[in-house]
Amino acid sequence: MAGGWTRDGAVQDQIDATVEEAVDRARTSLRGGDSAEFCVECDAAIPEGRRTALPGVQLCVACQSRLEARGVDVAAINRRGSKDSQLR
Repeated sequence: MAGGWTRDGAVQDQIDATVEEAVDRARTSLRGGDSAEFCVECDAAIPEGRRTALPGVQLCVACQSRLEARGVDVAAINRRGSKDSQLR
């Protein structure tokens, strides 16, 4: 249900576009190529299963977890829903 000057389905279109952008961003961030046998941070062995599942992996699970825990991906914030951004 759209209100005001928007057409019916506009909100769903906005949600779909946001999801599509997130999927595209995730696909482009996937690495490719050869995986490292040893972690580039701590030199721990990277298991064969991880190297097969994630082509191009360079970090062990522990180092990858620490890296992801350091901060929030600012690009993942949905700025389309901000009224401030819509007014500009």
